[in-house]
Amino acid sequence: MTFSLHAFTSSDTAFDVQAAALEDARPHPTEEALVQLGHAIMTELVDLVAGTALEDVQAILCEGLIGAFHSAAGRIEREAERGRDRMRWLERDFDGSEMADTELQEATRATRSLDVALAAAELVRDAASEAYTTMTGEVWTAWRGSRRGTFLTAAQLEAKTAIRAIERRKSGEAEITGPVVAFRAAPMADTAEDAQRIFDALNWARTQWPDMVLATTGAKGAEKVAIRWAQQKKVTLVLARADFDRFQKAAPFRANDELLALEPTCCLTLAQSLDERRRAQSHPFGPALSLAQQAEARGLRHMAIRARAA
Repeated sequence: MTFSLHAFTSSDTAFDVQAAALEDARPHPTEEALVQLGHAIMTELVDLVAGTALEDVQAILCEGLIGAFHSAAGRIEREAERGRDRMRWLERDFDGSEMADTELQEATRATRSLDVALAAAELVRDAASEAYTTMTGEVWTAWRGSRRGTFLTAAQLEAKTAIRAIERRKSGEAEITGPVVAFRAAPMADTAEDAQRIFDALNWARTQWPDMVLATTGAKGAEKVAIRWAQQKKVTLVLARADFDRFQKAAPFRANDELLALEPTCCLTLAQSLDERRRAQSHPFGPALSLAQQAEARGLRHMAIRARAA
């Protein structure tokens, strides 16, 4: 698969302007080229494994590929942070000499270049993620760490990060983006009827709190449907993942503790699929029932998602 920088016309997106401002003699790929690259590599992978013996591990391969770009973005971001630390050190000790001025300029140029490289990696990652969802209906979420949003997807935060932000907000140090709406639902509640009612409930919540943040555990099934909604609506996502290694069977309930620590404005729950056949095959989902009970005990607003009235 070959991509030519000259195959794309120049544009004035935020990324392209940021890249051009570096005044590097070497050209940067355009935003359009990077997005097409992300779409193309995911399309080629899915097309290649479809109908083959590798189809059974398609999700692992696809999510691993997206995760590779996410990991690369994280490494670049850490390198950029080290560059900013060096800039602060050089500025602090700046003595006005030509040597000090040259060092500071070089450090600034290198750090700005890393910022552009970070944006490029994120564009490819998010375009591949979008293609993955479009082609398979599955949703990729970063397994470790937080993820900034691009024009393609909303931001994603780890619950612990968001909880620290709330604590800093209370002390006047920082501010979280908006009111939190917590969502827990049964893994089996992922039929077309369930998805429609989940979207209805989340759309209702967004009309009540336009700057809402969606918090969920990212569990399979219904909560993946909610993540897809957040990505489509560009709503910031907070993931309180169940830590099975640490808490074992209690992990889904411990994840509820993190959701409640986010001080949600509203809790939405769907304890069982709305599809009659699915309901007959499963029991109500304990963690969703538990979150509903705890929310009501704390006087938090709670809404159980139900089927439309006949």
